[in-house]
Amino acid sequence: MHEELKRNVCDANLELRKRELVIYSWGNASGIDRSTGTVAIKPSGLPYDELTPDKMVLLDLDGSIIEGTLKPSSDTPTHLELYRNFEAIGGICHTHSPTATMWAQACRAIPCFGTTHADYFYGAIPVTDIMTKEQIQTDYELNTGKAIVSRFADIDPMQMPAVLAAKHGPFTWGKNPAAAVEAMVVLEQIAAMALGTITINRDQGAIGNTLLDKHYLRKHGRNAYYGQKS
Repeated sequence: MHEELKRNVCDANLELRKRELVIYSWGNASGIDRSTGTVAIKPSGLPYDELTPDKMVLLDLDGSIIEGTLKPSSDTPTHLELYRNFEAIGGICHTHSPTATMWAQACRAIPCFGTTHADYFYGAIPVTDIMTKEQIQTDYELNTGKAIVSRFADIDPMQMPAVLAAKHGPFTWGKNPAAAVEAMVVLEQIAAMALGTITINRDQGAIGNTLLDKHYLRKHGRNAYYGQKS
């Protein structure tokens, strides 16, 4: 069962390494089969050179292992909390990619300075609140997910498929694992561009709503016209 899901999740993890967003065993990607509530995720601490589809761990949304002999990623409770609350998403990535992590460690949202950013993310990339001592010491990974969900109380996660966990690093998601990886690749790129922008002009303002709407909606809006029609 779920061979395609395991293969897609394995491919997503390997794509993170190919794009040089992870080193050693850092980072993870997961995917979900919404029809059965089954999640596939990378095993904890397993080097990317050793990843194969059969090593992906299958779990239900409560975290019970359905299939697999390896321990799932330590970030599994975060992924499961996002799947439980963001019902439209089908894949999640977490990395410690350098530039996006710099913004997360600085507890700074990434402003939307230009159209490259606006093509993928509808506004500034949000950052979560800093977690309390109690949140860290008790159910840390679950509480990381809850902090993300809380930050998105008034944000559509499909219009903003990324977040910076304060003092930690980026998470992205999408309709499937491949889309979550694409969001992570773009996030790292726009994080570097934003850092360069404020280095050149520390007073640079955000893009403005008219241009933001134009670039985001031409790709993602009801009347989107970017790309080829199927």
